[in-house]
Amino acid sequence: MADHGASKINHDNHLLLDQPLLRLPYELLRKNIRSAHYHIEWDTNAVKDLLKETATNSINQKASKQDVVNNLDQMLARMRGLKRKLSTYAEEENRLYRQSTARVAHLRELSDVHTVEDVKYEAWSRQRLDRLVVDYMLRHGYNESANALAKERNMLELVDIDTFIAMSKIRQSLENGSVQEALAWCNENKKELRKMQSNLEFQLRCQQYIELNRSSCPKPDAIAHARKYIVPYSDTYQTEVSNIAGLLAYRSDTPHEPYASLYSSARWKMLADLFTDAHLKLLGLPQFPLLHIALSSGLSALKTPACHSSQQNQSHQGQKSHKSATPGPGLDDDQEPRSHGTASLQTSVCPICSTELNALARNVPYAHHSKSHLLEHDLMLLPNGRVYGKAQLDDYADKSRLGEGEVKDLVTGEKFREDELKKVFIT
Repeated sequence: MADHGASKINHDNHLLLDQPLLRLPYELLRKNIRSAHYHIEWDTNAVKDLLKETATNSINQKASKQDVVNNLDQMLARMRGLKRKLSTYAEEENRLYRQSTARVAHLRELSDVHTVEDVKYEAWSRQRLDRLVVDYMLRHGYNESANALAKERNMLELVDIDTFIAMSKIRQSLENGSVQEALAWCNENKKELRKMQSNLEFQLRCQQYIELNRSSCPKPDAIAHARKYIVPYSDTYQTEVSNIAGLLAYRSDTPHEPYASLYSSARWKMLADLFTDAHLKLLGLPQFPLLHIALSSGLSALKTPACHSSQQNQSHQGQKSHKSATPGPGLDDDQEPRSHGTASLQTSVCPICSTELNALARNVPYAHHSKSHLLEHDLMLLPNGRVYGKAQLDDYADKSRLGEGEVKDLVTGEKFREDELKKVFIT
């Protein structure tokens, strides 16, 4: 029997993959509010201090009228600057609210769909696949292609192009040998990085020190940099600070470790990866592309032991073999092993057995089936322990042109006499 419950949509499981869709606007809103609050506090305190100083000097007749007017102009200029900053933050807040509204509406569409056979689900899942592809391209630096796809599918509000473009620019600057942009980002998120116990800023400061030693910069400058930015981390990263201090005694072409590794250009790639991990963690985003997560889940749901059996391994080496998953009917010797299951003699094709997906699915776990389904009622047990339907064995014996009273295992190809088979009863 078909499992009608299998076609019913589990909305909670669907939303597990879409958590970042709502999480990122929320995190960006928090960051936007914190930045606005910081500027309000900074500028209002500065205006209050200047106003108090002006009033005091005016009362004590220590300031001329022109000085008072100049101070008032400074206060007005600072308030106008604050207004411009707050206008920018207000625009960003409105944009994030529009984005959140569009994403909630997109997820609400799924709540009106209850089975995978619904035509609305096909359209919704297609749009989700487009979102996952855009996310994948953005994470790998294909920003223009991602933007073009988002515009074509009319889903700019459902993807985070600006966030990933900003991240890719900083990553690219690190790969090109510059730490200034990354340090500026660390300064903007200093409190959050400290809560995360991230060592990104420490590594960036170490890289600055390494470049000072690599160049013809005077040693006192490198020592001053170390005292200001690296020595404060000595309690937390004692070994790393000790190794960094030893660079003063070695040139950049030294073969001795760990100094050769510190001078290595591979550190720039390490810093770029470290920044990317910190950036994604700060925004509550997964470290891997959502497309990878969805693909691994789908592969695992379809994978069975037969998909990577010894026969399948032989077929990858150029040998033709038989295979089945449940088990089911095998294939003739002149056919490629591409399907398994009780219905594979008709049109069923196993995606995991395909050339494109077989290697990808090799390291994912097998599917977990909580229910078993028998499509045959007249079951027969072969001496090798495999079970097939009687009609299935007879049909395969006819196709294999076996002698009367003989049957053939649909997977291994072993032949047995019918009197060796035992009838199976399900209790």
